[in-house]
Amino acid sequence: MTQPIRFALVLHNHQPIGNFDHVFEQAYVDSYRPFLDVFEPYTNLRISLHTSGPLLEWLDANHPEYLDRLARLVAEGRVEIIGGAYYEAILTMIPPADRIGQIRSFTRTLETRLGATVQGMWIPERVWEQSMTRDIVDAGIRYTLVDDFHFKNAGLDPDSLYGYYITEDDGRVLSVFPGSEPLRYLIPFRDPEETISYLGRVSDKHPGAVLVFGDDGEKFGTWPDTKKHVYDNGWLRRFFDLLSANEGWIRTATLAESVHEVAPLGKVYLPEGSYREMTEWALPTKRITEFDHLKHELEHEQRWDSVAPFVRGGFWRNFKVKYPDSDDMYSRMMTVSRRLEEATRGAIDGPAADRALLEQARTELYRGQCNCPYWHGAFGGIYLPHLRNAVYRHLILADNLLDRLAGRTGAWVEATADDYNLDGRAEVRLASDKLLALLAPAVGGRMYELDVRTICHNALATLMRRPEAYHDKVLAGPSNNNGHVASIHDRVVFKQENLDERLQYDSYSRKSLIDHFLDHDATLDSAAAGVAHELGDFVSSLYEAKIRRQTGRVQVQLRRQGNVEGHPVTITKTVGMSAGSSLLEIEYTLENLPTDRQLHFGVELNFSGMPSGADDRYFYDHHRTRLGQIGHKLDLRGVPGLGLIDEWLGLDVGLSANRPTDIWTFPLESVSQSEGGFEAVHQSVVVMPHWHVQADAAGRWSVAMNLSIDTSLAESRMEKPELASVPAWS
Repeated sequence: MTQPIRFALVLHNHQPIGNFDHVFEQAYVDSYRPFLDVFEPYTNLRISLHTSGPLLEWLDANHPEYLDRLARLVAEGRVEIIGGAYYEAILTMIPPADRIGQIRSFTRTLETRLGATVQGMWIPERVWEQSMTRDIVDAGIRYTLVDDFHFKNAGLDPDSLYGYYITEDDGRVLSVFPGSEPLRYLIPFRDPEETISYLGRVSDKHPGAVLVFGDDGEKFGTWPDTKKHVYDNGWLRRFFDLLSANEGWIRTATLAESVHEVAPLGKVYLPEGSYREMTEWALPTKRITEFDHLKHELEHEQRWDSVAPFVRGGFWRNFKVKYPDSDDMYSRMMTVSRRLEEATRGAIDGPAADRALLEQARTELYRGQCNCPYWHGAFGGIYLPHLRNAVYRHLILADNLLDRLAGRTGAWVEATADDYNLDGRAEVRLASDKLLALLAPAVGGRMYELDVRTICHNALATLMRRPEAYHDKVLAGPSNNNGHVASIHDRVVFKQENLDERLQYDSYSRKSLIDHFLDHDATLDSAAAGVAHELGDFVSSLYEAKIRRQTGRVQVQLRRQGNVEGHPVTITKTVGMSAGSSLLEIEYTLENLPTDRQLHFGVELNFSGMPSGADDRYFYDHHRTRLGQIGHKLDLRGVPGLGLIDEWLGLDVGLSANRPTDIWTFPLESVSQSEGGFEAVHQSVVVMPHWHVQADAAGRWSVAMNLSIDTSLAESRMEKPELASVPAWS
């Protein structure tokens, strides 16, 4: 072996915006720190390292000594720092200006904090579209890496992927490395000798080759069972020993060294894609199952390896179709991004204070673009409420800052209509200094976002429960791995018992002001189980909308002429908001009702971000008597209202009505997959006031409700509360 191969070990360390502090700390203890502990004595080895912005900020605040160690290794030339989008946004998901801004701002931070010269970047989730090339190069990046899967989909032979290629867009030239899928499955799950043997086989056929391992650093300690395997059992030390013992023909190299010392293999244009598993997860659920069956058939026939390079799964952007709640979040992000872009043009020559405010808003927008809760695969992703809540928190804060920049102070209110969720139809936006509500007349007239601006919380960051391909594994039950350390893609572990009994799916998005006509014998249990029979056609149908504006007050009227068991019925619901008030005024009028019988009418409200299972999160009645933790089922009869309080969040929500009301409450939970196994996750709590409606002589019936939101508890903890609250009951 006269010409050594170059082996580039590229680690991607990341924790998402909004993850729990103890998760950051555990990952630091289990992965980040022990990896450096093992690596530092091997002075002959070099690696490339990407640490995402959210993780970097946490480390600087909690373990600055770790970053100081990194800076020393950078100065010694042993660690190359890889840049990227500051807050780990999927680049295809955000506008070009935000792509460039995120990359440039992160490069500046890395250069300042670590003394790094940043020339390469990590592509979040390796989601690639060729048009990104221009923005990446304009942001100052010279090279990056994606998976070898991208190159195979472009038609390249696997034996031609031991180096890097040039690609371009609009004349911007970028070097792109293929990350090795075989190495992703060997490291660290198989014995280190197997990786050396694999490198040896490549070296025999391709002297001077460049091989790249690019994957999560959390595989080294944080992923299930890997801490014992990698550190306690000495896998990583053995691996580094073998690399050192074979340095005559294996040269560990950074990506920077490889670009500078090795000529490109040629030019290539890559089709859109991601790593292989991601493209499968992006498929509709039914198609994933069909894909798996076809793959197993071809593997059984020993044809899969020859067919696989020509097979592509789904398109990443279709996660926004697969998960409507992700699309809601994305659309909200795009609205804020457009506002920021407009404000940026207006603040170029403005005072320094305005420019500083603008940069604060930009940072909050970038944080709200963190990719993790916008999709789902082997990790919790969109199924994790705390990640969705965090994204909305930063987007709402950015919106608040932009209002301040626009000079909006004191009490104000407005109503506008536009295509806010990018579905080709107009939605209605009611906004004030206290609240922001988005309503979709075309989809049941429902309210699909309710921002409590005082605490930057979206009370409707809910999740629709839907089938997942891996639910077949849930129904089949847990399995063991015969003592082997398995990739998260192969593990079947239950974090709770009887998950198969908790699988349940929704036929509509779980938002608020959803109008139901139910059987008279519908019960709390049948409603909670999703088997209460729907008699009307109002849940997802088109409503007509009219906006009314008065001084200090706005209102939207939503009206539909529909049917209940073939009988024509008209619903008119109005939602009102006033300047300086944290109160939503909701009125329902039902017309054309049959006068010879009652109808069972209910209005579904959902509240997210107020989790179950804690004594400081509970229901209470009009006497403020506790009725049980949020998440408890309640079947209340003839009450004036109901309250929900989350003392940890500092949010107190009160629902009251002007007539005696029956109220059901029940939790919604999903069964989802995460790196730790399958688990049930609380998503929202349903509060459903309902009535057995008896029409008057004119065939009419009406009810007025108030939804009040009190954040005084949260504001009492703030250093500078900006907005006042109102009592929970009015």
